[in-house]
Amino acid sequence: MTDTIKIHVNIELTPTALQAVVDNAKKIAGTDQRGVYKVDTAEKVSEMITRFLLEKDFETYAKDIGNYPQE
Repeated sequence: MTDTIKIHVNIELTPTALQAVVDNAKKIAGTDQRGVYKVDTAEKVSEMITRFLLEKDFETYAKDIGNYPQE
């Protein structure tokens, strides 16, 4: 795996996308004996976005100054 560093950022995503992550993370984790889900959905979002950025070559995208928003 490529060397990475963890940063904390604020992102915007649709409520539908967030609900999908929550629902699927719960399905994967399942419940404990009391019926409680033990899953950190924020961490799942982080893992998924990290994987997406690596697979889609965000490094090359970030190097292109044309991809930066103009103020």
